[in-house]
Amino acid sequence: MKTTFNFKTACGIALFLLLGTTSHAQEKTVPGNPSLVSSDDELISLASLDEGDYRYTVEDYFANPKAFTFRFSPDGKYLSYRESNEEGKRHIYVKNLETNEIKRAIEEKDELVRIYGWVNNERLFYSMDKGGDENYHIYAVDLDGGNQKDLTPFDGVRAQFTELLKEDKDHIIVTLNKNNPQVFEPYKVNLNTGQLTQLYSNEDAANPIAGYNFDKDGNLKAFAKIRDGVEQDIYYEDGNGGYRVIKKLNWKDSFNILDFNYTSDNPHDAYVISNLNSDKAEIVLYDLMADKVIEQVFINDQYDVQNMGLSRKRNYEIDYFSYEGEKSIVVPISDAYKKLDNKIKEELPGKQYSVLDSTDDENLYMVYVDSDRLYGVYYAYNVQKNELMELYNTMPQLKEEDMSEMRPITFKSRDGITLHGYITLPKAALAGEKVPVIVNPHGGPQGIRDSWGFNSEAQLFASRGYATLQVNFRISGGYGREFLESGFKQIGRKAMDDVEDGLQYVIDQGWVDADKAAIYGGSHGGYAVLRGLTKTPDLYACGVDYVGVSNLFTFMKTIPPYWKPYLKIIKEIWYDEDVAEEKAIMEEVSPVYQIDKIKKPLFVVQGANDPRVNIDESDQIVSALRGKGYDVPYMVKYDEGHGFGKEENRIQLYKAMMGFYSKHLGKQEIPTPLKD
Repeated sequence: MKTTFNFKTACGIALFLLLGTTSHAQEKTVPGNPSLVSSDDELISLASLDEGDYRYTVEDYFANPKAFTFRFSPDGKYLSYRESNEEGKRHIYVKNLETNEIKRAIEEKDELVRIYGWVNNERLFYSMDKGGDENYHIYAVDLDGGNQKDLTPFDGVRAQFTELLKEDKDHIIVTLNKNNPQVFEPYKVNLNTGQLTQLYSNEDAANPIAGYNFDKDGNLKAFAKIRDGVEQDIYYEDGNGGYRVIKKLNWKDSFNILDFNYTSDNPHDAYVISNLNSDKAEIVLYDLMADKVIEQVFINDQYDVQNMGLSRKRNYEIDYFSYEGEKSIVVPISDAYKKLDNKIKEELPGKQYSVLDSTDDENLYMVYVDSDRLYGVYYAYNVQKNELMELYNTMPQLKEEDMSEMRPITFKSRDGITLHGYITLPKAALAGEKVPVIVNPHGGPQGIRDSWGFNSEAQLFASRGYATLQVNFRISGGYGREFLESGFKQIGRKAMDDVEDGLQYVIDQGWVDADKAAIYGGSHGGYAVLRGLTKTPDLYACGVDYVGVSNLFTFMKTIPPYWKPYLKIIKEIWYDEDVAEEKAIMEEVSPVYQIDKIKKPLFVVQGANDPRVNIDESDQIVSALRGKGYDVPYMVKYDEGHGFGKEENRIQLYKAMMGFYSKHLGKQEIPTPLKD
């Protein structure tokens, strides 16, 4: 995926990417204030309240799949996959498809293997950080687990995988912030020796390069550079070994080079996602040297186009376009993709799919199929035989017929904006009973959206009799530039109004009990929980804040060094405390300043090493509420970051969460947030 800077990239950087800088006394050995954290016994007691004769356990929804992340080697001779053991470790194995011999290539020890993939027929890559700090290292290893190499052996440095060079089997391109923690620079890395060759310098931290574009041979063709904090200049090669500005844009403008058009005689033709001439992001064919549109390639009048696929084997013929509407949509273009698309629709009606990879000869595709009731199944599609063969059902214990429907909804906000979202309804609601509902604002918030498909949280909640509401409030991504920007300077205000309007809509439909609405979310969703409990204290029965921000002032002051060049953009999306009117708004929408308004029960969850939402954000809210005599369960995991990646921690979280809901939404109905 190309990383040229655009408004979506900017939106992705702005929220909840705080580095955990604290001012604790040196004798402390762990982040935050450990004295605030609930004991294991207290959390086990809370979890025990989730009593009932349920068909499925928390483990059924949140244990690691026995096997997952299947991939073909480029030559199709091997199949790699993760396999979970009884200790929750997710080792990576390689199977020889001719001999069926299996070898463990990557052993997962104390740290999680975050991502992995094939770099050539003989080597795999993978990434790890330390305890969720997101300072990733990238490693390479042979198929039998030998010849392991840390390709980026630098402490406190974040390595980002950038380009897989299909034409160069011995190298990949990564970006590192090792020369200056505020900026990232590209390097070509030898997969065998680890030798690094810097490809370009990003020397102006005040006006940094925010994204690079390489061609298939690893040549740097273009980059985007921030200017004065909120402007961006697009540079393209000048034909003389240098680069020249071809566009001067605002950060809100999208001009994202997807790939170059290798079918053209003109080496400067490229496919670009752009919103310069339309509200919805479209794909255009663009002459970068001449700085002009050649033709509009694909647009949808309701949703932003997300991506396209090209066939390397068939001379870079266009295979498909994709976008996300109510569901994920693939628009097949080539005969090969039309054949695949028809096969899936014929054999697996009602499902959505994505192609994860293919062999170099493009005869075998790895296809992942899911739906709102199907966690996911891997299939191998043989192009020549037009055969779809099931490889692995990731969660066979979850029967489709027992799962609940995720239903798309559309409604109007109080000020007339059309909003979209999803409601997952338990069977009791379909039978006419008004059920408790868990309102689940998404993270981000800018440029992120909720999607149709299997949602383990919503299905767990439904199994306990709770509906789940997900609203794509203004500032969510995928619905065009105007909708996105309508949420700027509205976080905690009109964006929260939209969530409340969604709740009123499902109440009006007769699906849910207005007196039993909880609010739960992670990251921005965690902030929305705290904001909801202070903005509308009587609306929600309880809340669960998962790695959420409580204080916008400390949010702004603790951003990590590599987000500092984008502080002006963050302030344009959020608020600027140097503007008196906006400073007053920040105080109004920062939950820590509105503690006196909270009167409903709250459960707080935090990863101690979170580099995005510092643990002090959660400590602040817990300490303040405890000071008022509130009973605030507080779960902290000291081997986690921004969200719980480890199986045992994840299961403990949802067990405690279900006990909390049972206490405050269920039959016991113990509403008081105060300590006895």
